[in-house]
Amino acid sequence: MDEERIRERERLQIEQIRELDFEELQVEEVDYLHDSDSDDDNDVDLSAFPFSSHAQASGNLGDDELIFNPALSSLHTYLGEVEDTPNRIAFADGGTVLKIPLFYLEGVVLFPEATLPLRIIQASFLAAVEKALNQTNAPSTIGVIRVYREGAQLKYASVGTTAEIRQFRRLGDGSFNVITRGQQRFRLVRRWTDIEGFPCGELQIVEEDVPLRTPRDAFGKLVPLSKLQGRSPLSAMTLSTPLKDMDAQSVANSEESFESALSPSEKRLHYSVVDSIFYNSASSEDDLVVNTSDMQSSGSNPYSSRSIGCLASDHDDEKEDGQSSISKTPVSQEICQKQNRLANFRGNTDLSRFRMAPRAFWPFWLYRMYDSYYLAQRAADLWKQIVGVPNMEAFVNKPDILSFSIASKIPVSESIRQELLELNGVSYRLQREIELLESFDRVRCKHCQTVIARRKDMLVMSNEGPLGAYVNPHGYVHEIMTFYKANDIALTGRPVEKDSWFPGYAWTIANCATCETQLGWLFTATNKKLKPSSFWAVRGSQVADDMC
Repeated sequence: MDEERIRERERLQIEQIRELDFEELQVEEVDYLHDSDSDDDNDVDLSAFPFSSHAQASGNLGDDELIFNPALSSLHTYLGEVEDTPNRIAFADGGTVLKIPLFYLEGVVLFPEATLPLRIIQASFLAAVEKALNQTNAPSTIGVIRVYREGAQLKYASVGTTAEIRQFRRLGDGSFNVITRGQQRFRLVRRWTDIEGFPCGELQIVEEDVPLRTPRDAFGKLVPLSKLQGRSPLSAMTLSTPLKDMDAQSVANSEESFESALSPSEKRLHYSVVDSIFYNSASSEDDLVVNTSDMQSSGSNPYSSRSIGCLASDHDDEKEDGQSSISKTPVSQEICQKQNRLANFRGNTDLSRFRMAPRAFWPFWLYRMYDSYYLAQRAADLWKQIVGVPNMEAFVNKPDILSFSIASKIPVSESIRQELLELNGVSYRLQREIELLESFDRVRCKHCQTVIARRKDMLVMSNEGPLGAYVNPHGYVHEIMTFYKANDIALTGRPVEKDSWFPGYAWTIANCATCETQLGWLFTATNKKLKPSSFWAVRGSQVADDMC
């Protein structure tokens, strides 16, 4: 019922856009060709627009102006009405071998949970969809593999993603409009051409690893040495305990409980180390040598804040045997002062920090490099800071899903995204994504290296994120990243409203002004009441790997 209400609301919004009086488009090409660093352009900063809902704008926008709803583009309404697919299969176990139809797509990298629209025209691929819908071992499932060119040679990736046909529509001319969803990664074992002419493949589902936390014993406060005697190394290592539990247990060990559990030899070692730290940092004079042999066998600390007042106060009293105290000399006064300073140092210093040490072989920061949950939080924070939409906080406790979600939406080149798909291990994928988010700044033409856009010009026009896949009427799938400003781009032809991926916008072909390669399209609102008034869509397959 919720899905039906959402669809009905989206239909009404589309009708509102279509009911607007279409006006003649006026494209100010001079503004778009300005360098993105220029401060003189009059474009509105679209990054400030609340693109999360289709509502009337406020502030500088008129009351009758509409902000584009990014949910419209994620629904792929240009494909028309589609029906849900029955008898869909659940996830296959890791290592499962399937024989299913393959779709080779140039310029497209599909990730688990990502949406992929398809327009099926060729007879061979129509037969492939028919087989996928009716096959028994993996109903409504196809395999998607990226193909790419190296010179005149066409090459196939070795890792792809299964796609579940979730919705489809058979048109009057026999073609199919299909909406699929990425499911699981696979390794291609072998491929062949079916008797009906479409490609098939034998593929093995990748068994994904389980996200790991930092081992609790990789860093934290050491328990008393006497308590570690007789304990096996394995009993001290707990891999699955959350770090916050470790911290709570460590805080419970107070200073007194620590000292009371030490043996006499351990106490002598402990206090001599603390004393040396104090004298090295607090005094420029010769170090005071503490005679640890005079310590009582009971293990009491003669220099603790409880036992030290000052030699001046203690030695002024007569001893039990009636002898007079020795007159204070300059040396004894100096020792008394240092002992008082030592007592104050201990009283005002959290000695627990001196017992912070790794209990595992490697230091704690090295373990955190592979803590999937720590990396997931860091990646989500970077995504929120740099991209913003969609919010990744919901997936912080699911690092595997978060890693695929970021990989499917991050606006980088096609080959880098294929690299992310082929990475095994959640922590390795998150590390690479963090590196990309931190270094991503410029978008360059793949062929001439001209800077065509910058990170600060990025614009999210879909709920899917700043990068998404769309299919044109001829069946070609394009992954595009959207920007509200671009430079060194030349327009070709007039704006066209038909088959637009974004309702209410007309598209114009955009080429690199330097090498004349088609980089993407300029989308312009068909009515001035619709905001943003224009934006650029750049093809991911035409973007260089160097994003710095």
